[in-house]
Amino acid sequence: MSLLIDNATWTTVFEFFARNWALTSIVPTVAVLILFPCYIVRKYTRIALNLIDDFCPPRFPEKRDFAPIEGTSVTFSAFDGHQLRGTLFPAAPRVRGKGTIIFAHEFGLDRWSYYPYGKPLREAGYDVFAFDFRGHGESPGEEGYKPRQLPSDRELADMLGAIAYVGDELEQSGKSRRIGILGLSRGAASGVLAAVDVDNVAAIAVDGVYSSDATVEYLLKHWARVFAKIRLVYENHPPAVWRFLRWVILQKAKERFGCAFPSVRKALRRLTGMPMMFIHGERDTYIPIAQARALHDLAIGPKSFWAVPGARHNRSMSMQPEAYAERLVTFFDTHLAGGGEPDADWPTEVAADASSADATHAQAV
Repeated sequence: MSLLIDNATWTTVFEFFARNWALTSIVPTVAVLILFPCYIVRKYTRIALNLIDDFCPPRFPEKRDFAPIEGTSVTFSAFDGHQLRGTLFPAAPRVRGKGTIIFAHEFGLDRWSYYPYGKPLREAGYDVFAFDFRGHGESPGEEGYKPRQLPSDRELADMLGAIAYVGDELEQSGKSRRIGILGLSRGAASGVLAAVDVDNVAAIAVDGVYSSDATVEYLLKHWARVFAKIRLVYENHPPAVWRFLRWVILQKAKERFGCAFPSVRKALRRLTGMPMMFIHGERDTYIPIAQARALHDLAIGPKSFWAVPGARHNRSMSMQPEAYAERLVTFFDTHLAGGGEPDADWPTEVAADASSADATHAQAV
């Protein structure tokens, strides 16, 4: 009897599925559509976070060992109170002062790498203030925080602290608080992010700049081709898929690393009227030049874009030093200051020391 009942039951079930095959197929279909993407996102997010944590941009050893240039070294506070080290390098002697420019170094280097960029600016009459981001050079690291190639809220706090310190020093000396910013790579991104929240930045020059969100999306597509075994996983996705993935990864990065990664793209939309000069190497394989052009297009104000032929990431100055220096000085002359004629009354004691230090550095390099 039980066997007959079991057979009848199975017959009933079969007939039900036969009559309602479309409805009953929805459940496993939905399960596959939800569970499989969740599995992919979870697995890929874990891989991406590990790569973000460990990945470093190209390094150039010849740029590391810059001989210290004589200047006034100070300790100042980042916006969150963290102590940082910086140095004010005075303008060359017998040139009327034009203003002060803050130099923000790239990831992994320190303030002494300012030299090839700051030398022509100092010769043109600009004081240059260079500082070490936390965990770099002489600036101590923060317990529990590891600097990475993406600019976080910590680098933003460091940059804001440098801007506030220089502005206060200028004001106490009876000078204008207006300053310029010259940033490289991560330092460039930090400068753009900081300029949104202050009113004394007059002009920004960026070399190798990038936005964390756009860079993560670019790297996602690259890593997907490397790690994904199924072409469907990385091909033919609409832009919304990649935007969602980068959002998930940046949110997870915030939780895992204990810091936020602000968007330079969003910051540029808020810098209405800010004069900006974009410099980027045409052969940059770390940050594709298309990303820099996209950021340039978002800038709202006087702007220019110089694509340096043959240059890789942060190598534009070494590829074309004379043209680089000329463009840099012209940009800040136009948007930060004017003049620069020799001034017989300008003090020469400190500047003379700096000039001799330049000669020492040139021999070392």
